[in-house]
Amino acid sequence: VQLQASGGGLVQAGESLTLSCTASGFTHDDFAVAWFRQGPGKEREGVSCISSADGCTYYADSVKGRFTISRDDVKNTMYLQMDSLKPEDTAIYYCKTKSIWGQGTQVTVSS
Repeated sequence: VQLQASGGGLVQAGESLTLSCTASGFTHDDFAVAWFRQGPGKEREGVSCISSADGCTYYADSVKGRFTISRDDVKNTMYLQMDSLKPEDTAIYYCKTKSIWGQGTQVTVSS
């Protein structure tokens, strides 16, 4: 039972990345899924989440209008499309559903 996150990397400010998080050993179609991040010297913070029932979404103010969360319950995968990236988006990004955390994927945005 695990979540496998991928898609991180090093990009320049203004560029885009798409993070993926695939569940194995269980299905998350009945649960909300979420992305968190932890920047250097900062506490982990919630970035975005999407419900299972009606696809209701939440975004932190810092990413609203630039990030888009989605889920594909057939593929048992969630996504985080990140556009117009800023240096302050640099962090390790974690996916989470139920009480299960993914291992994190590093996103580094250079100015």
